[in-house]
Amino acid sequence: MRQVEQRRGDRDAYRRYLDGMDASMRQKVALTAAHLLGEGRVADMGMGSGTGSHALASLYPALEVIGVDLSETMVELARERYGQGLPNLEFVVGDIAAPVFAPGTLDGIFDSSVLHHVTSFGGYDHAAAARALAAQVGQLREHGVLVVRDFLAPAPGDGDAWLDLPADDGDAASSDPRSCSTARLFERFATEFRSLSAAPGFAYERVGRVPSSPLAREVIRYRVAHRLAVEFVLRKDYRTDWEGEVKEEYTYFTQQEFEGVFARLGLRVVASTPLRNPWIVRNRLRGKIELRAVGVVGGQLLEEPATNYVIVGERVPPGEGVRFEEGDPEQERSGFLTMDHHRNVSTGRVLDLVRRPHLTLDVLPWFDVGGGGNGGGGDLYVLARKSYPRPILQCRRRGSPLLGDLRPPGYVTEPLYVFQEDKPVGLTVEEALERHARLAPEHIHGFRPGATYYPSPGGILEEVRSVLVEIEPRFVEKRLENLSGFSTSGIVRAIEARQLLRAAQVGGLPDARLELNVYQLLASLGRDAGPWIGEELRPSEVADVTRTPFAALRGRPSRRLFRRAGPDESVGFLEIHRSWFEELDATGGVVARRALEFGLPRPLSFNTIVAAPIVRGPGAGAAGGEPLLGIDEYDLPAAQCFNGNSDLLVAPAWRLPRAVTTMSAARAWLIERLEQEHGLLCGEIWELGGPYHPTLGVTPEVVHPVAVEVVAEVPSTVKRRLAWVSLREALANTDLLLDGHLRIAAMRAAHALGLLT
Repeated sequence: MRQVEQRRGDRDAYRRYLDGMDASMRQKVALTAAHLLGEGRVADMGMGSGTGSHALASLYPALEVIGVDLSETMVELARERYGQGLPNLEFVVGDIAAPVFAPGTLDGIFDSSVLHHVTSFGGYDHAAAARALAAQVGQLREHGVLVVRDFLAPAPGDGDAWLDLPADDGDAASSDPRSCSTARLFERFATEFRSLSAAPGFAYERVGRVPSSPLAREVIRYRVAHRLAVEFVLRKDYRTDWEGEVKEEYTYFTQQEFEGVFARLGLRVVASTPLRNPWIVRNRLRGKIELRAVGVVGGQLLEEPATNYVIVGERVPPGEGVRFEEGDPEQERSGFLTMDHHRNVSTGRVLDLVRRPHLTLDVLPWFDVGGGGNGGGGDLYVLARKSYPRPILQCRRRGSPLLGDLRPPGYVTEPLYVFQEDKPVGLTVEEALERHARLAPEHIHGFRPGATYYPSPGGILEEVRSVLVEIEPRFVEKRLENLSGFSTSGIVRAIEARQLLRAAQVGGLPDARLELNVYQLLASLGRDAGPWIGEELRPSEVADVTRTPFAALRGRPSRRLFRRAGPDESVGFLEIHRSWFEELDATGGVVARRALEFGLPRPLSFNTIVAAPIVRGPGAGAAGGEPLLGIDEYDLPAAQCFNGNSDLLVAPAWRLPRAVTTMSAARAWLIERLEQEHGLLCGEIWELGGPYHPTLGVTPEVVHPVAVEVVAEVPSTVKRRLAWVSLREALANTDLLLDGHLRIAAMRAAHALGLLT
């Protein structure tokens, strides 16, 4: 038991340390921890000052962190500053592009903003990054992970762009980077970029002034390669060390090139996410510069460039796959998924639902380390399965681009789950745990009821119930028997519960069910959810909103608005498809092939946007300024199919049109819909954690949750007014939060506003 006790950290110390970090360091640590699991032996390559290594070691006492840097001076300084008091931290001299540790001895390797130094100071040779990664992969053990956080080059087909820059935000006549205008700085940049090369700089066209630009009174438009425009935009505010910055080339690989390198090195990509730091976008990009597509009428506004990119690869055993390719459609269906149709007797509208068989039971085994058992106050760990194959998330043939250039992984971390058939719940769960995690019935301490909800009730007829199972502490790493039909069904591992929530807040956890189950576990134990590390929410106080008590919602009359309809009555909104997916190994050879069914919306995209409208309620005293959440009282056939009544509390949510392909366009579209349908005037829109997939085995749908600052309600006639409820009351009435999107929006908003800490 001593080994288990040593894993316990000081959660109060964690909170204090995290509070002292800036947003960039928080993101770095969260992205790392999302995949390194907070334990094991990890190398922080090119650690520089050692601050990041020290942060990881401080926040995760069970993580043995070794900072590596080529400079003996930097290593010595890091030892002097951080070398005392942390037994899990050390610093060594080493070249990150060459072997530093013995083969197969590391659980994780982290390259944070360092590989572009390898290319820049190596003759701007992009292949040097691939060679450095190859040297690092050999030092990983099987199932060890390589995490790269760096810059991302635009796709090669993007070509030229129009870059609009203000010419009156500084001295237009000076070339001093500390005082000149942004436009003048770009012209200087074009003469000295990659200053270590024999021929620095690049060509561009000065198109001329842009009349009536929203950026400034005087704006200059340039035509330049999109990649070079991104290089400038990402560094335009780093003026104090400008001469050093122009030596570096930030971008070297596109997202597709990164993924290709990882696959060839035998790394299974489990995350590949362009990141847009909200603070940088809001304060340095939006309203400061504009990128537009050349050759498009009117110059279509492009998405702000990713401020960072993270890719995570897991080293797999020989014979296992690293990626998927979607093959040809299969005309004959297996019948695993079926289609139901339901007519609204009030409106006459027919709605489609994709139905999967059996009741889904999520099983969340958990244990408490150092807390005396029964949830007594130690660190909570949960068992989940990592690297489970979900190839339909990578279905690309029939949908529009995903927002934010998202490329979902084909292998994910998700809950252990079973389909309940003819056996009772307790017996079903016992047998599943013994089969999947080698947990005999005597290792189980007790069951707690979990959550019940519909993951995506607008289109999927699925109810999920979770069971929280307290077990003896065990940090298992067991390869699951093959249930998927591919080369792997993942491995079972213990993960610290709050760490999973942090991963979801920065886009490191694509599965929504695991997050919801952890929130339910913490609530059932009366436990703290830990600090929120996503974007800060600052809702306005609105005096004229009417608060609706949850008791009134609970007492509202029930409705039954749907009747079964025939297939010939459907408008064809949803379709069921079946395609072949091939799993490929590092050499490109096929190791498995399987046909899978999935549901798709015919006229719309794979993207869903979910809004959490938030205000601060009026009034003084204890209730004054309380956060209120806008909830829609709606009717859906999925609710009626499961509980007999169609009325359901939902979050405002919409499938986006295929023409909406960027987050900026999605936000503008959302603001318009909230005003038209619910009479809301909106201010700021904040990211509410990372995107998620509501039901990975049924649809490639990806959901983007946002919190919306409501500044007023429009008194005109609207389709449906929202009910404004106390977020605190929502947390106390989660049995009414059956809509999975509403449940996530409410939990994340409450977490962000400090109600869970």
